[in-house]
Amino acid sequence: MGEGRRSRKKCLAYVAAFIVFQTAVILAFALTVMNIKSPKVRFNAMVVESFSSSNSTATSINMKLLTQLTIKNTNFGHFKYGESTLVILHKGVPLGEHVIPKGRTKAKKTQKFEISVDVSTTKASGGELRNEINSGILKLSSQAKLSGKVHLFKVIKKKKSGEMKCDWDINLGTRQVENLNCN
Repeated sequence: MGEGRRSRKKCLAYVAAFIVFQTAVILAFALTVMNIKSPKVRFNAMVVESFSSSNSTATSINMKLLTQLTIKNTNFGHFKYGESTLVILHKGVPLGEHVIPKGRTKAKKTQKFEISVDVSTTKASGGELRNEINSGILKLSSQAKLSGKVHLFKVIKKKKSGEMKCDWDINLGTRQVENLNCN
């Protein structure tokens, strides 16, 4: 009879160890794979492709910016997003925009887009813009928000959005983008 009790205790010890092990595996899985994060949207590089200014007013500048937009998805599921708009701003006034088409970024991948944006300062006015143009450094910013869902295992769907806010300067003398900083 003492042998049967030992056998039952051994069996219970194995079952308890198995339960503890399974709990640890499930907890590790939940903390890594199921931790869904927002994708990161950034500008990688930017160049001034074309540039023209009007001699009649000191505030009329037209340019085409060519930039690389990246969407980095760090999740274990793909990120499916809807159509969005990228806006180029000067002190909160929109100077140009580009429509980002709906799409999908695969799990643990970075998707890159080449984007061309027409920018015109005719929409903005004021002494501050005129002063910046006369100084030779034009301070611009951009913002975009990609809203969508992260799909895990084709079962779990979680709403997430990636936001981009970038600031940079355009040196009007050299027509180069300087101090590109994205948050």
